[in-house]
Amino acid sequence: MAQDIEAEHSLLARLHRGFMPIEDFANLAAAAAIMLLMVLGVLQIVLRTVFNTPITGYIDLVELSMASMAFLGAAYTQRLGAHIRMELLVGRLSGRALWAIEAVGAALAMFIIAVLIYHSFGHFLRAYTLGDTTIDAEFQTWPSKLLVPIAFTIWWVRLALQFVGALRLAIFPDATPIAVVVAKDVAEQAQDEIHEVMGDDGDLQGPEGTS
Repeated sequence: MAQDIEAEHSLLARLHRGFMPIEDFANLAAAAAIMLLMVLGVLQIVLRTVFNTPITGYIDLVELSMASMAFLGAAYTQRLGAHIRMELLVGRLSGRALWAIEAVGAALAMFIIAVLIYHSFGHFLRAYTLGDTTIDAEFQTWPSKLLVPIAFTIWWVRLALQFVGALRLAIFPDATPIAVVVAKDVAEQAQDEIHEVMGDDGDLQGPEGTS
C-alpha cells in the first residue's frame, strides 16, 4: 500500500496524469471531426439531390479533415494499448525481460515518430510558405498539414512516458506499473473499458496499466 501511494505521487505518475487531458482532447477533436464529416455528408446528399445545390468544395473539405481523423487519436490509443500489437513472443515473457522488450519497442517507436514529425513539419512549412491550396475550392492546406506534426508530437510524448515506465519496471520489476501497457484478460479489459467510457480513469493502471 505504501509503495502504491509513493508511486501515485511520483514524477512519472504526475506527468502521466497531467498529459492525459491533452490526449483526451485530441481524441475528442478527432471524434468531432468524424461527426462533422458525417453531418456534412448528409447535407451534401440532401442539398445535391433535393435542391441541386451541392456544397462548394465538399471533396476538398473531406480531404482536409483526414489528418485530424487519422492521427489525433493515436496517442490516446497508445495509452490504452489499443494499437495492433504482436504479442506472440511478448506474451510469453514476464518480469525484467518483458519490460526490457517493451522499453526497446517504445524506443524504436519514438525514433520512427520523431522522423515522421520532422518530415511532416517540413511539409507544413512548404505548404505555409508557398500558400498551397486544394485544387477545387482553393482552401489553404497548411492548417490540416500542421495537425500532423502536432498529433505525432503528442504521440511521441506518450511513447516517451511508456519508455520511462517500462525502463523503470525493467530495473525494478516489483514496482507498481505506471504509464505502461499491462496485458489483461478479456474480463478485465471489458471492465476497464466500462470505466474508461464512464470517465473513471484516474488511477495508476486502468485498461493499459496507465490511467
